[in-house]
Amino acid sequence: MSRSDPDPAEAITDARAGRLKAFLKAEALALGFCDLAVAGPDASPDLHQRLEHFVALGRHGSMDWLADTIDRRASPLTLWPEVRSVIMLAMNYGPDLDPLANLARRSNASVSVYARNRDYHDIIKGRLKQLAGRFAARAGGDVKVFVDTAPVMEKPLAEAAGLGWIGKHTNLVSRSHGSWLFLGSIFTTIELAPDTAETDHCGSCRACLDICPTDAFPAPYQIDARRCISYLTIENKGPVPREFRRAMGNRIYGCDDCLAACPWNKYAVVASEAKLIARDDLISPPLAGFLAFDDAAFRAFFTGSPVKRIGRDRFLRNVLIAAGNSGDPALVAPCEGLLSDASPLVRGAAIWALSNLTGPDYMGRLAARASGEADEDVREEWRMALSPSGD
Repeated sequence: MSRSDPDPAEAITDARAGRLKAFLKAEALALGFCDLAVAGPDASPDLHQRLEHFVALGRHGSMDWLADTIDRRASPLTLWPEVRSVIMLAMNYGPDLDPLANLARRSNASVSVYARNRDYHDIIKGRLKQLAGRFAARAGGDVKVFVDTAPVMEKPLAEAAGLGWIGKHTNLVSRSHGSWLFLGSIFTTIELAPDTAETDHCGSCRACLDICPTDAFPAPYQIDARRCISYLTIENKGPVPREFRRAMGNRIYGCDDCLAACPWNKYAVVASEAKLIARDDLISPPLAGFLAFDDAAFRAFFTGSPVKRIGRDRFLRNVLIAAGNSGDPALVAPCEGLLSDASPLVRGAAIWALSNLTGPDYMGRLAARASGEADEDVREEWRMALSPSGD
């Protein structure tokens, strides 16, 4: 069907459209969402230009999939020409404890709040399918559901729909629900009246910008992913650049600093969905236990978790950097055991960790290992660890 000639079943009256929106909101709340609003498919006409600018500056880092999908991301109509309305939904995942408090426990790991239990993609997609099915059964028309993994720009669409505004930390902020929000969308061929876009309420506040440990914000409302700890620990597949390792502290998967600093979180509530409430063993897990993980142990521990997607080697890379920042001599032995790991990514991080936990004499006694190293990145780690100036 063409946009100029909609299916008669989808040409509904304003009164019926209003009833459908009320039905959607009631059903969404019953399914665990905290808010719902509607945007038109052409609500962000400048998005293509903004995406191109971001990529042109190289701020997407190694996320080539983002550069490759600019055209599809720029408009819901490019992704699905028949879409008439975009129903945006938010689900709260607020923590019951201050996630910043764990940063002081240097022998323990900090895992981003969103990754402390089940993978939110699976939870939200299942709820979206339920809601979309109920809506389609009542309204007719076609529906498609999306949550993060498809080339849909959820945050601009959520802002256009009025769920909140994109704050200076480039994440969505809601006056009613704060910053701890997962987003999902339902595209439909039914025409619903769009809601009013939210206005910016950040004012002169710089809390999110000032707390960032790696200065990942070149300016308010701009982010350089290459400097962001979430990118460095999750998307980045190679060694973490040395300039950011100390700033990572004990963060082994993601970073919550800018979200946690937002004063609008005074309106946030603790997640109501049980599968989003933190597992006890992921609130402040000891680094020592993770250092012993082989691939099977990693997969077993993180079954159903978003952490599983980075794989054991990247995960151990992050844990070793945290160990190197811990100052805990009890971690020397498990780190040394990883010097002979099969993964060069892990071996390189182990060298860095040991060079920070010990000293030149200790590293000198391990120097024989450097002579047989085949990987160039690992040889560079040895060179830096054994140089007089150190790291």
